[in-house]
Amino acid sequence: MKLLVISDTHGNLEKAFQVYEQLSGVDVLIHLGDCQRDAQELKRRLGVDIISVRGNMDRAYGPNEFTVFPTECGKLYLSHGHMENVKMSYQNILYRAEEEGCVAALFGHTHKPLFAEVEGLYLVNPGSLSLPATGGPGTYALLTTSPEGLEGAIWPLDSDRPLFGSSRSGQPANTREASERTTTPSEVNQAPVLESPGKKSSSKASRVQGGYLRKLLNYSDRF
Repeated sequence: MKLLVISDTHGNLEKAFQVYEQLSGVDVLIHLGDCQRDAQELKRRLGVDIISVRGNMDRAYGPNEFTVFPTECGKLYLSHGHMENVKMSYQNILYRAEEEGCVAALFGHTHKPLFAEVEGLYLVNPGSLSLPATGGPGTYALLTTSPEGLEGAIWPLDSDRPLFGSSRSGQPANTREASERTTTPSEVNQAPVLESPGKKSSSKASRVQGGYLRKLLNYSDRF
């Protein structure tokens, strides 16, 4: 199943429509909040299957502002991230995803792209197409689920090379080029570039190294 994942459009859907029109074979569009009315408008105009969650701009502050989406590779935890306080730490969202038996946690809120694997669980933030915190044209995520696992990447708008993850052909993204293409590598590239999400990597550089989990859980983006 091919998933287009976006977040934090904040009423500006021009780039979201542009991305969707450039892609083919999207089975489900996932909108990770801010704002849910944007997801409703996308569904109305595109007629595509959409799964959405509410964000802080939707005034959603209940204890269950998340959904669990079953796929061929396992369950995906979908949340905007504000209730898990992802701007201060990823610890809460990791725990929530684990509690729900999920293989990945997808979230937004920070407006910063992230694609990382922590102890077998993926963290995916598509960033924002409309208001990217790191500047640039905005980003989105493309994920493919199958019985073999999860593959995917973060893509900048109007680019044929991913920031991190695996390429659309399933080949590894070039880690050096991906780093150079990131606007603020000290903040965004805390996520390791994975050779092939869902598959074991033979490259030590692309795997989560000792101490990475501690740094990830203590991460603060100051926004």
